[in-house]
Amino acid sequence: MIDQKVKPDQLAGSLVIVGANHRSSTMLLRDRLFISETALPSFYNRLREAGFDEAIIFSTTDITEIVIATSAISPASTAEEVVKLLTAHAGESRSEIESQTYTLSDREAIKHLFAVAAALDSLVIGDTQLLGQLRSAHRHARSNNMTGAYLDNLIASSQLAAERVSLETEIDQRPVSIAAAAVQVARDLHGDLARSTGLLIGAGEMGEMLASSMCSAGLGNLIVTHPSDQRADTLGQHLNCHIGTFEDLAQLLTQADIVLTSMNTRRFVLDAESLKAAIKARRRKPIFVIDTGVPGDVDPAVEALEDVFLYTLDDLERVTREGRASRAEEAETAWQIIDEEAAKFDASQSEGSDEIVQTDTSDDIESLRREALDKAGGDAEKATRILLDRLKDLPKSSRDT
Repeated sequence: MIDQKVKPDQLAGSLVIVGANHRSSTMLLRDRLFISETALPSFYNRLREAGFDEAIIFSTTDITEIVIATSAISPASTAEEVVKLLTAHAGESRSEIESQTYTLSDREAIKHLFAVAAALDSLVIGDTQLLGQLRSAHRHARSNNMTGAYLDNLIASSQLAAERVSLETEIDQRPVSIAAAAVQVARDLHGDLARSTGLLIGAGEMGEMLASSMCSAGLGNLIVTHPSDQRADTLGQHLNCHIGTFEDLAQLLTQADIVLTSMNTRRFVLDAESLKAAIKARRRKPIFVIDTGVPGDVDPAVEALEDVFLYTLDDLERVTREGRASRAEEAETAWQIIDEEAAKFDASQSEGSDEIVQTDTSDDIESLRREALDKAGGDAEKATRILLDRLKDLPKSSRDT
């Protein structure tokens, strides 16, 4: 534990981020590092016991980052303490955590957080849900009394940076990765993924990666199935989702708006007849099928079905190629915006300004309203109570607008 206790008035603006994302770590480690909402109070208590008074825990299925604001402790010492906590939480060796995490400090940390908010540094480029998840993480930190002026301004400024990137570039218009292409096609077909159900058949790496991307993009429900019950159970734990019995595949297909196949068995796991029956039971509601098998898991005859949209990895690769040329210039502009906003924030904090950065909170409140309705399961009275509790977490200036 750090000997010197950090006082709130010492938090002049030294920022340290210790984290693991899709580039630095395996999916298995990210699953173990994930800090659930129910575990947040306990983890915040450990941060306080380690000597930190201002921190944000940002944890999703694809990224876990501990954001620390302190000027009394060196970045190296801060990272060392955070790695200890993550090691204990994940139940992994310290060397394993250190080898798959990164540490950023000061301006680089600011730029990184702004890039995450703008979805420039994510598994799915342009994923607008990340900013909402970051705001939610900030609200949880505030409700646990772990934020101050510096982190409040940091999150508000990250929102401004993300809004500039969205308004001044088209970075989120064309996907440049297989995962982003899959998400875009799914949204084009089904709209809001929160109302969609996905079915993953098999345990291949590409199928698992695409399923994880769909979940990160807001997929409402995911079911996994495999001929081996043990492999299905392991996959369900990795993806934190429901498990379906392979013998019930015909029934599972009737529930699925998006089907990912990843069996790689040299035999078709889906044919035209099985999907035709599923479409009939779904009353012609379309199914988006992504065949990641090599060779294919899906009979090509499926393409003739009117309400089944079959994509292979080659099809998704063509979608990404269409976006890469224009994305290069857009990305350069987006990173210039991130640099400008990071420098602006850094300078404002160096000048010792206590002024809170003002942002339009209407999106925050609308997000809270939808979240409350979802948690209440349609119970209006319960949703109102949840919303009122959450509104208490907003800064007073936001509630007065």
